[in-house]
Amino acid sequence: MQASIQTQELEREEFLPFALPSIGEEEIAEVVDTLRSGWVTTGPKVKRFEADFSAYAGASHALGVNSCTAGLHTALAALGIGRGDEVIVPTLTFCATANVVVHLGATPVLVDIGSDFQIDPLAIEKSISRDTRAIMPVHYAGQACDLDAIYEIAAAHKLAVIEDAAHAVGATYHGKQIGSDRLASAYPDLRRATAFSFYANKNMTTGEGGMITTAAEELAAEMRVLSLHGMSKDAWKRYADSGSWFYEVVSAGYKNNMTDIAAALGIHQLRRLDGFIHARQQYARMYTEAFASLDTLETPIAHADRNHVYHLYAIRLNLERLKIDRAEFISQLKKLKIGASVHFIPVHLHPFYRDHFGYRHGDLPRAEAIYDSILSLPLYPSMSAQDVNDVIEAVHHISSLNRR
Repeated sequence: MQASIQTQELEREEFLPFALPSIGEEEIAEVVDTLRSGWVTTGPKVKRFEADFSAYAGASHALGVNSCTAGLHTALAALGIGRGDEVIVPTLTFCATANVVVHLGATPVLVDIGSDFQIDPLAIEKSISRDTRAIMPVHYAGQACDLDAIYEIAAAHKLAVIEDAAHAVGATYHGKQIGSDRLASAYPDLRRATAFSFYANKNMTTGEGGMITTAAEELAAEMRVLSLHGMSKDAWKRYADSGSWFYEVVSAGYKNNMTDIAAALGIHQLRRLDGFIHARQQYARMYTEAFASLDTLETPIAHADRNHVYHLYAIRLNLERLKIDRAEFISQLKKLKIGASVHFIPVHLHPFYRDHFGYRHGDLPRAEAIYDSILSLPLYPSMSAQDVNDVIEAVHHISSLNRR
């Protein structure tokens, strides 16, 4: 791409949003059927979706919740995490990962990441104290982090593992699905749960929604009770012909349950998930191949032993070779009618975490350096090949025009 190409020659007729969901007629029909059934909150379709997801992920237990945030919160609570406890969390994540720890009165211990944007196992090891009770790794962008190392650390220190798989539905590690029982089969005593997100911009969506998987029957039962006010078993059935009005509150639970409306979407989105992933991987390859010749940016690191599902395609700008910063790069993309975003501002740089936990700029230098230079490009199945090529041409043009 030559610098002489004029901006107006590249400008699209319509703005390309950073993310859009792919909703089909099957999902719409299932939602309509749910509305007509009269059962719109937690009910038979949630149960059906849970069973389907359990089979897909290879997990003994799956629990539908109203968000991944709710899933992480429910799992932590069921594991007994509370005041005085510490939970290790990577700083390069959405604030929800750390917020749920705070909500339970525990302390999030924020740690640095590696060059692949994933939590650094060495940083985990160095941050373990006598108050550490759990590790909460994040499978950033749709690629698994180093689970073998994390499970080994957790087992050695008798820590629970709650995996934030908000980006990683459908991803695999050593050929096993994230959330699968088989991933941690070498550590039978490991207390472990995995939480997924089905938010509107994720690889599959229920609008708002999430799922928790676990191999542990007792943990699954406790999470199910906590997810619906702490009400006794099968409380959702109390209005069905097979149910009873009588229930007992056995825990101070939460309102974290999934609705049948959301599950109606999820049932069909799950069936289409592998196709969605294939499209994302195809477009990611187009980006990676097209950007290989540019020295102004680095493309995502993809590990050969992990199936990257590309919830995000996060590039890292080489600012030493550019005359502009990341904000201006995004601004110039916007002028060419292409959306972009940043994932994420490191948690330790947010005012709440600075003010309440004493974090300062410079504490986690790798994440800070990466944050200054990352941006996420549009990548989703409803994009066309022409859309992808428009993004490629725009990135080449901006890089060439602003190269030092």
